[in-house]
Amino acid sequence: MKHLIQKNLHQHCFTLSSLGLILFTAACSPKVQPTATINAEHLAQGKAIFTNSCSKCHDLPNPGDHTAQEWVGIMNWMAPKAKLTDAQHQMVYDYIVSTKEN
Repeated sequence: MKHLIQKNLHQHCFTLSSLGLILFTAACSPKVQPTATINAEHLAQGKAIFTNSCSKCHDLPNPGDHTAQEWVGIMNWMAPKAKLTDAQHQMVYDYIVSTKEN
């Protein structure tokens, strides 16, 4: 019985470790790209998507609470939950980063 419990514990630890590695890799690999030209309309669309999509599940975070690189990981994690397209993902990221520069 003790051997069986230890075996199950090792399997769960391996599974959790593997999941953590996958999430870390996904969060660290950027999906957003620097946008060559960002205009006011692009940023307004990003703000609208950020406000409407993100607030459905939680309070809106303060963009200044994280670095641009941290936002890449956060966006890569949250965009699929919000069912954002790649274009929407990019607009929201550009909006968030733009607020940090002001």
